[in-house]
Amino acid sequence: MTKEVATLAGGCFWCTEAVFKDVIGVESVESGYIGGTTLNPTYKQVCSGDTGHAEAIRVTFDTDVISYDDILDIYFATHDPTQLNRQGNDVGTQYRSAIFPCDADQEAAAKAAIERSQPDWPAPIVTAIEPLSDWYPAEDYHQDYWEGEGQRNPYCLAVIPPKLQKLRKSFAARAKDAATA
Repeated sequence: MTKEVATLAGGCFWCTEAVFKDVIGVESVESGYIGGTTLNPTYKQVCSGDTGHAEAIRVTFDTDVISYDDILDIYFATHDPTQLNRQGNDVGTQYRSAIFPCDADQEAAAKAAIERSQPDWPAPIVTAIEPLSDWYPAEDYHQDYWEGEGQRNPYCLAVIPPKLQKLRKSFAARAKDAATA
């Protein structure tokens, strides 16, 4: 088993976390903050839009089961990479679409994934490829949010199920729930 880490920002981390926790080969998903200047930012600080951080997830996956390319394809299919500094009603640089590659191979794969995904979108993909920087895990109550509080949160109930449906429809062989259904 070979583990690799993908660091991705695609809007609200509750929503992207929920998608990747349902992917076969994903070992863990951690919500956090990356790409800003404030040391040890809090959720409240990041939400202000003043820290430069993005809400992001760190996905640890088994490369014997799923590739980084597959992770990126799922990422591009389950959020809107054409919206600059927003996802739906979430607006600000903290909700930007960005990939934080850990090395030159991941950076090349990210560029290729953007080109591969562009035909699926009616507008240009604006996903940024940013340098990997300090990672700050989000507060404990943000981790595994969908499995707990999220299923009682009206925002999550409106946004997450369509993302999971897209995962299960477009990537049925990769979705845990689809594989066991």
